[in-house]
Amino acid sequence: MCTALFLKGQGRYFGRNLDFDFFYGEQVCVVPRRFPLPYRNGENDSNHLSFLGMAFVQNGYPLFYDGTNEAGLSIAGLNFVGNACYNKDSEKKKNIAQFEFIPYVLSTFKTVGEVEKALDSINITDTPYSESLPCASLHYMIADKERCIVVEFVKDGTHIYDNPFGAMTNNPAFDMQVANLNNYQKLSEKDPVNTFGGSLPLSCYSRGMGSIGLPGDLSSMGRFVRACFGRSHSLCRSGESEISQFFHLLRFVEQPRGLCQVKEGAYEITIYTSCV
Repeated sequence: MCTALFLKGQGRYFGRNLDFDFFYGEQVCVVPRRFPLPYRNGENDSNHLSFLGMAFVQNGYPLFYDGTNEAGLSIAGLNFVGNACYNKDSEKKKNIAQFEFIPYVLSTFKTVGEVEKALDSINITDTPYSESLPCASLHYMIADKERCIVVEFVKDGTHIYDNPFGAMTNNPAFDMQVANLNNYQKLSEKDPVNTFGGSLPLSCYSRGMGSIGLPGDLSSMGRFVRACFGRSHSLCRSGESEISQFFHLLRFVEQPRGLCQVKEGAYEITIYTSCV
């Protein structure tokens, strides 16, 4: 379970919380220009954009979780178990293995529009990295300096959603997450007005009462609502404060150890928080 965030202010910020119950040794990885990128389709790209991100390095190959390239295009892959669906190789499209999708996007494209256009000709395959590392069931948030989208590879094809909310979590599908936001339209950063009964002597006894009803749970839907609410009302004065604010917003949805048990003695926690 994870939360990704895209924030526009004086600068542009993209990052995520990686929430999991196991640490693979994730680390910051830099892929410079002309570093050979071999693909399972037989291609070997050594003329590409430079990029960096968080990855698990296996036998010298970085398996990226998220990253950004020199043009400012960013991508994060988040858990989407039960919905993500990949294909067998196709003779009609460019075959990209699931684990190659993030480095392919970052090494090849400069804008969200370029990614959208290319997705029509890309086939994401179910080729595993190895027998011990099968395909990860993920969906993806992608952003450049101005736009943000969500890409989901599911049973009936590739779904692309505009994402003006600038956030993404996990299941259910993104359109269902957005539909659920309609239930929280009355939440506000301001003190509430008494509409319960105009003649009744009701008043605010605390600050923050406009957000009563904001989900406080760790579910993916709860975190999505909370991330969207926090982002929508975020105010910053300068570049330095924007960076600090970005981390504050992701702490708003982080998972401390002991609050989300996945099995006896094992808990999902926020392993890292990134910002680029």
